[in-house]
Amino acid sequence: MEPSQRAWVATRKGLFELRREAGPWRIERVSFLAEPVTMVLPPDAEGRMLAALNLGHFGVKVHASADAGATWTEVAAPGYPPQPSEATGVPWKLVQVWALEAAAGIVWAGTIPGGLFRSDDFGAHWTLVESLWARGERLEWFGGGYDAPGIHSICPHPQRAGELLLGVSCGGAWLTRDAAASWELRARGMRADFMPPESAAQQNIQDPHRIVRCNAHPDALWTQHHCGIWRSTDNGANWSEVQAPLSSFGFAVAVHPRDPETAWFVPAVKDECRVPVAAALAVNRTRDGGRSFETLRAGLPQQDCYDLVYRHGLAVGDDGLSMLMASTTGNLWASDDAGESWETVSQHLPPVYAVRFG
Repeated sequence: MEPSQRAWVATRKGLFELRREAGPWRIERVSFLAEPVTMVLPPDAEGRMLAALNLGHFGVKVHASADAGATWTEVAAPGYPPQPSEATGVPWKLVQVWALEAAAGIVWAGTIPGGLFRSDDFGAHWTLVESLWARGERLEWFGGGYDAPGIHSICPHPQRAGELLLGVSCGGAWLTRDAAASWELRARGMRADFMPPESAAQQNIQDPHRIVRCNAHPDALWTQHHCGIWRSTDNGANWSEVQAPLSSFGFAVAVHPRDPETAWFVPAVKDECRVPVAAALAVNRTRDGGRSFETLRAGLPQQDCYDLVYRHGLAVGDDGLSMLMASTTGNLWASDDAGESWETVSQHLPPVYAVRFG
């Protein structure tokens, strides 16, 4: 465990900042109380961070902080251009900011209905990435849990500026090597069982629930897909299915920052139920690239538990040992030993959308 740690929990009723020095995690500050915070970008070296809010009738808002969350100022929200009369498909209207990542001086925002935006001034202005939005394949994308498709995973390459891989529900995985000037599909090997058999392998309609990249070995990627778990060792060019115990269905996945063989998943009952298997919460961990798994339960509720962990509800710290996991029921757990055991941080938070280490 690192000597001092900070994390942020984005919930349906505010953004909660967590801190710990030597003892347990504690809530240090609450921002945007009673407002839905869909995603947070943790502070950079200068203390700059972003928070995305979805205020329903009042629309999507983005706030920026220059002092690591002590104070906030509203900035521009991503905005779509006017929709041409001949355009088909989903309405060109921002529904939600679902992903925020920063790399090489650029902030990227993934949104519903499937648009990627970039900001070169840390959120003061946003530009729609036309090269992806204009692709014909986008018209085949469709919504999974939401009515419209959305970009929920943005995986910058830590060693190559301008390269990033996206996860889209339902639109597969897309890679750019030239700062979003051009794109290629990267979902070969995934399988969509919800489609007719002849279409199940089509890359452009895959539903990865979440994609994560190993920072130290960036060619290693893991995805928790609607229809299972897949792993790639060649930067997404090919994906191989992995079978996990209890269930290979779920939403969240985390990968060790230095060990590409180690990843964590939260198994659930598929589709209509979306609750823990046998009403007992567990975390599946592999340490050998998916050849075997351990099912970890110590400290987690094992009776009458109906918590669901969303896509961004599981995170691992830079030390590879510290973990946070939070649910739609407002429960938050922490682990100091890579998931071997868990302690309850809170049982009374609003429904949680995302957890992120600082």
